[in-house]
Amino acid sequence: MNSTQRLDSFNAAFTGNLSTFLLGFIINCINGAFVYTYFKSQVFQRNPRYVLYIHLVINDMIMLTCSVVLQIMTYTIPLSFAPCCIMLLIIVTTNKNSPLNLAGMAVERYIAVCRPLHHVQICSVQRAYALIALIWVCSFIPALTDIIIVLATQPLSVFSRTVICYTTFLYNTPYHKAKSVVVQIVLLSFVFLTVIITYLKVLCAARAVSDSNKASTRSARNTILLHGVQLLICMMSYFSPFINLHLITTWPLERTKILLTNFLLFNMLPRLLSPLIYGARDKKFSSRIRLHFSCACSVEERTVRPRTRSKQMFH
Repeated sequence: MNSTQRLDSFNAAFTGNLSTFLLGFIINCINGAFVYTYFKSQVFQRNPRYVLYIHLVINDMIMLTCSVVLQIMTYTIPLSFAPCCIMLLIIVTTNKNSPLNLAGMAVERYIAVCRPLHHVQICSVQRAYALIALIWVCSFIPALTDIIIVLATQPLSVFSRTVICYTTFLYNTPYHKAKSVVVQIVLLSFVFLTVIITYLKVLCAARAVSDSNKASTRSARNTILLHGVQLLICMMSYFSPFINLHLITTWPLERTKILLTNFLLFNMLPRLLSPLIYGARDKKFSSRIRLHFSCACSVEERTVRPRTRSKQMFH
């Protein structure tokens, strides 16, 4: 979406930017409610499952905010190479964090169902934070490699040049393409194998457990399956540049609509799935959300009512 040049009409550019801003704001508000509930409840902060979940939500909020800001900046102000690289560094890193985080959550569900006696020792909060740090390192290195390749192959004057802030335009050397193919194949293979293997293991465990444990096993199985669906949608963002290029070549007059639609589907929609898949389905989390916000509303009503009564007394 950030490849949009200044060839679009003002109405098309304004409509696209307004749509992405409003949708991004709504999604961040929904995700923000889950983040607020997490930090207000100590019970969630002591559970590695929710630690990984809230990291996914915060990571998606960072990625969505940076993507929308970059989208609007591309239309409004000229961007030089250096600030564009910084923005893309954040976006690419957080984009790769999501599938790795989903793989970690799938493994945690597998251990909870198939290795329940060892779950407390293996899946501690400290190890969850260590896994999050490892995820950021593994995602940051490929994103930083793109900048290192530019430093090695391009003159330093390139960093002061005005550019179209899009990965396929900035990182277009053969080294970038080879690195991108290798990283995507390794990442896709690792994450998909992890999700598939954990799902099959949980599926096999569901047949062996007693009736009392079938409900929790079924819930874990459905959660991992939903992770797989979410993972497929997240992975589509890696292929969206190639989809954009093919569609724009076929229908050049529909360029703005194509870019906007792909951006909404492959970059913004997955950011909305995290709270719906994990938070809204989780009874403990959904009940805490209703509790916190119902309490907030009741407090607001109690503060408003005395004011209205005092006004009535004076009248």
